[in-house]
Amino acid sequence: MATSKSYTKELIRELKDPREAAEYLSTALEDGNMEVFLLALKDVAEALGGGFSKLSRKTRLNRENLYRMLSEKGNPELRSMGALLDALGLKLTIDVKKAS
Repeated sequence: MATSKSYTKELIRELKDPREAAEYLSTALEDGNMEVFLLALKDVAEALGGGFSKLSRKTRLNRENLYRMLSEKGNPELRSMGALLDALGLKLTIDVKKAS
């Protein structure tokens, strides 16, 4: 159990760097599994957001809705996702898909 806790602490520490957080989210998104991406976004929110209460105020999103949005079964609206990423100092971008 201590190993998992240590890993989580180290991950959150590393994600405090916005570049690391952006790469972590990009990698999770490339996986193609929305549940994986939302869990990664929850990790980043914990690292960069200063707690869900503070993040709720910054995004003007209800704290309970933030928790629900970032759960494995979350289904955030693009507007909510944009508000969250903005509050974290990140942005969503679109790029050309690499040719197969």
